[in-house]
Amino acid sequence: MAKGGLNTGLDSLFQNNTSDVQIKKTLRVSEIEPNRDQPRKNFSNEAIAALADSIREHGILQPIVVRPISSGGYQIVAGERRWRAARMLGLDEIPVNIRELSDEETMQIAIIENLQRENLNPIEEATGYNELIEKFGMTQDKVAKMVGRSRSAVANAVRLLTLPERVVKMLENGELSEGHGRALLGFKNEDLLIATALTAANDGLTVRQVERAAQRSAEEKDDSSKGSDKRIDNYFVEMELSLKESLGRKVKVDYGKNKGVLILEFYDKEDLAALADKLAKEE
Repeated sequence: MAKGGLNTGLDSLFQNNTSDVQIKKTLRVSEIEPNRDQPRKNFSNEAIAALADSIREHGILQPIVVRPISSGGYQIVAGERRWRAARMLGLDEIPVNIRELSDEETMQIAIIENLQRENLNPIEEATGYNELIEKFGMTQDKVAKMVGRSRSAVANAVRLLTLPERVVKMLENGELSEGHGRALLGFKNEDLLIATALTAANDGLTVRQVERAAQRSAEEKDDSSKGSDKRIDNYFVEMELSLKESLGRKVKVDYGKNKGVLILEFYDKEDLAALADKLAKEE
């Protein structure tokens, strides 16, 4: 992700806020509170500890941004990780930039700051873009310019949010890559989409393999016998999953129009003999 574009987006938001007042000073850590509407809800304790080690050695190189609140004290606009690390270290004061910002400006800045993280998963990134679009009426083109990406990259990222919830969770957990997610969007049948996603995660299908499966599914849907082909497709997927469960090993069913191949995993001679014996008994 291009950092220059993200920083430009933050600078633009800061420069266009309703007040140009910016006060640089230090505040007591106890005077500062996090924003409960912060879009980022999960903070890694390990990452905060690593940041605390860096602050212990080098200090806080970039002040956090805060705004005054009516109840007294200050609310974090950008830099909650640094504030958490400072608390972990037991620091009394930290450097801040104080700005007068509206609720909307504060939320926009928080979203943009989150999009600066290097380790965003595809769904976190897509959600950040979508919040800018849905909450603040931005176009995909405007979001793209703000975060330093192409409009098509933003559009493709947001489309991942339309995938079934089960698949979205797999993208969040790192079981599938962003490329897998984009390829899965090519499926029209949700059951087949989910089954292919599970196979990709469990058996390490490449993005290209998922793309081919989606393309084959689309071609079969357009065929005059699409109803029959669809049932055959589902049969092969279900049979693969059933064999995996009953045989307790990886199973691959690769099929075409007139023939197919069944691939069974085994580990050594003894395992192969046991598998053969089990298959013979099944007959």
